[in-house]
Amino acid sequence: MTVTYAVEKGIAVIRLARPPLNTLDVATLDELLTALERAREDSGARAVVLESGNPRAFSAGVDLLAVRDGGAATFRAMLERLYLALYDAQHALGKPSIAAVEGAARGGGITLALSCDVIVAGRGASFGYPELNVGILPGIHFALLPRIVGRQKAFELLFAGEAFDAAEAHRLGLVARLAVAGGAGESARALARSVAAKPPGAVRAAKDAFVRINDAGARAQIAGLVETMAAMIDGPETRAALDAFLAGQRL
Repeated sequence: MTVTYAVEKGIAVIRLARPPLNTLDVATLDELLTALERAREDSGARAVVLESGNPRAFSAGVDLLAVRDGGAATFRAMLERLYLALYDAQHALGKPSIAAVEGAARGGGITLALSCDVIVAGRGASFGYPELNVGILPGIHFALLPRIVGRQKAFELLFAGEAFDAAEAHRLGLVARLAVAGGAGESARALARSVAAKPPGAVRAAKDAFVRINDAGARAQIAGLVETMAAMIDGPETRAALDAFLAGQRL
């Protein structure tokens, strides 16, 4: 089990638990999607918090070893879940979802966080888009990030690939709140309780309207990226970059 589910005082807590850095493979993504479906159907849960059981990492992104060894078919299966099924699951959730980010969030880990309605980050959290370093496109973030931080800053973050801290993420608007005492998990729970206290039918309708208005056309843009990205994996340039990265195994 790499994803756990529990309800704490009306809040569904979905926790990533895949050592050492919560990298994402097909099985982990399937477990996450199952947990979101469970939260959607759970009448005892009025909001959802997505967090990590590891203070060192929220998620280091897709499992690059699995990508290298499985090739285009494996990467396509990951992207179909991470880009499309996750988008659909969060849209259908009908409840607010808050990502509590502690430690490193990289690439697909940021995709997980941004799939939620709000991101709360611990002051020691860090973010980054290293995909181009290994010959992979940070594809979904071409669609998402310019809307949040602006076109030029998004280009810098996505193409330079340098890590940035929680304070910078907050300044840019990528993160809604910086955690106070108790860390990101407690701050996320406090925000979840605040929204969950409102009439659930109104929250459900408001979330649906908010997503439809603000994300119009986003899914179609995302879907078009999957085949392009999967096709790159078996090319010699990407294979060589993946091998070099995996030999160093760094965040």
